Amino acid sequence: MEDEEKKTEQKAGRGPVFRKPDKAALTAFCNRYALLLHFAACFFGYFVIEWLARHSFIAACIFFNDRTKVFFYNTILIFVTTLPVFLVRRRVFLRSAIAFIWALFAVTNSVLLANRVTPFTGPDLGNIGEGLAVAGKYLNPVIMILIAAALVGLVVFLVFFFFRAPKYQGKMHWKAVLPGLLAAGIGFYGLTQLNLAMKQLSSYFGNIAFAYQDYGFPYCFLVTLFDTGINQPDNYSAALVQGIVDSEGKIAETDTDNMPNIVVVQLESFFDATDVRWLKFSEDPLPNWHALSKEYTSGFYTVPTVGAGTVNTEFETLTGMSLRFFGAGEYPYKGILKSEACESAAYDLENLGYTSHAIHDNYANFYSRKSVYANLGFNTFTSDEYMDTQDDVNETGWMRDENLIPCIADALDDDENQDFVFTVSVQGHGAYPTEEVIDNPAITVSGASTDEKNCQWEYYVNEIHEMDTFVKDLTDYLSTRDEPTILLLYGDHLPTMGLADSDLSTGTIYQTRYLIWDNIGLAGEHKNITAYQAMADVFGKAGIHEGTMFNFQQTMQESENYLYDMQVLQYDILYGKHYVYGQSQPYSQTVLAMGVKNITLDSIETVDEDKGIYYIHGKNFTQSSVLTVNDKQQKTSYISSTTLLATEATLKAGDWVNVGQQSNSSDGQILSHSNTLVYGVGKLGEN
Repeated sequence: MEDEEKKTEQKAGRGPVFRKPDKAALTAFCNRYALLLHFAACFFGYFVIEWLARHSFIAACIFFNDRTKVFFYNTILIFVTTLPVFLVRRRVFLRSAIAFIWALFAVTNSVLLANRVTPFTGPDLGNIGEGLAVAGKYLNPVIMILIAAALVGLVVFLVFFFFRAPKYQGKMHWKAVLPGLLAAGIGFYGLTQLNLAMKQLSSYFGNIAFAYQDYGFPYCFLVTLFDTGINQPDNYSAALVQGIVDSEGKIAETDTDNMPNIVVVQLESFFDATDVRWLKFSEDPLPNWHALSKEYTSGFYTVPTVGAGTVNTEFETLTGMSLRFFGAGEYPYKGILKSEACESAAYDLENLGYTSHAIHDNYANFYSRKSVYANLGFNTFTSDEYMDTQDDVNETGWMRDENLIPCIADALDDDENQDFVFTVSVQGHGAYPTEEVIDNPAITVSGASTDEKNCQWEYYVNEIHEMDTFVKDLTDYLSTRDEPTILLLYGDHLPTMGLADSDLSTGTIYQTRYLIWDNIGLAGEHKNITAYQAMADVFGKAGIHEGTMFNFQQTMQESENYLYDMQVLQYDILYGKHYVYGQSQPYSQTVLAMGVKNITLDSIETVDEDKGIYYIHGKNFTQSSVLTVNDKQQKTSYISSTTLLATEATLKAGDWVNVGQQSNSSDGQILSHSNTLVYGVGKLGEN
């Protein structure tokens, strides 16, 4: 009878009849094969993750073919870590929520790799604020709005789906599920150890970008998330630490009669672009650097990062410690150094009477520098909130390096002591525009694979050309001072241009350039150094032999156990029992003064009391200065370094007033205050 009905319908031209799937039968099928379907979802989901990470479907297929064992390992990783969904009835919702999190991580990783060399790591979760702060330099506002809207939409959907998603109605097999989860965890641990033993995986990432390519995103991300700090070395003990110190031999005495000022400038994304094999330039983009390199000590500067991670190069330079012993992708500035003081160049020089100054033309809390610099022993910190040249920026919004010279001068003039001045620039920072934004560029560039790449390179090269002029102007300025000075200049990492070693005619992507200028007649030499060896080298040239790590670097670089001994000392200083200090911590957080020049409030001139308009008079104001009344910020405009304009302010006799430096970060907190006066008393309030 059914066959006849079908034939009748087909003759009528309506085609075959398709019945809706039996919901009960589909549910029973999914429940019966839940584990297999769960694994299949993990498999295809992981393939999409690698597709996004490699920005290519074909590349993901090649990865599956070439690294099949690693591919299935990562699939099993996702599978095992999502098995707890079988402990709840809202399995569909929980699977969707977990899938949303993995998708968010995968998209984030894809976006980051499109703009920098370093993939998305566990420590990046702690750097979300910093990431959002610079996101506007890489993504246009429309894209950022769309991303925010998509995230909000997905969250709303998950909330709605929580109440609408079907629940598992069958029997909860606790006696099978719980032992199964335990067995899966133990089995996965064994599988991990087997893959590590067979060299299919590695727990050490010499190059984190390559590691993600070789070992897959899920494994590498979790390693960077959970493997933090420095592992305790084998045989760690007081005797081992003392033996390392004793093996350094007799340390030379510091020449305290002729100690020079030490100025260090870390140049953002700076390297010698003429090392790129296929780039062509209308003229030498770094004439001053090349000339100085022939006369003074110079060479390659090996750094721990590529395309990003400025503070890690900073950390190695300031402490003499290596990042290789920390967890993959770790940022000590966002970890141990936020809460613990650490011996550094600033602390060691303080023992010799130096005053230490930090200068950075970005906001004070970027990468927690305001806290970290106090834990590294600095006395003052001049961030961009304390610079009155904040408006002098390049085409992508980064302050020009020339503005650092007056700040360095102020630091050197601050007192009669010898000075240690550590400066971090930003002008060379990405993103680099894919279309022409500089009218009549000083240097024209060609040779890249596309017009967009040529535009990026031309923009970048013109920025480092300006930075090269800054180097000349800085050395010229230091030459005019009647003070012995040693200046270390170096690049923190290569720019985010996707370079590989094969693109370079010399060096590697982990090598920038450095230069040591001086006015005390030091002999120049060409040699390559690492960031963690640099300060010991500068100290040696200055006749300074102080500091646990710096003395070690000066005496033990040729030791057979060099790397192991360095790990032991770093662990002891940062995480161990401080055997090197006699089991006590001799360093404590300094009282960090924000800015070198005091910001002073002198008087308030009434313009229109009814409308709340007043002129604020004082000294050393910047664009970040705001009037505060009883600790409440008032709408304030910058007029000059001696004058502010407050509008819509409410002032009455007896109010406590001062000028606060407002952070240029999104939180807008007050970093420091001027002197506080009472309105209506003395000069305040007089016309």
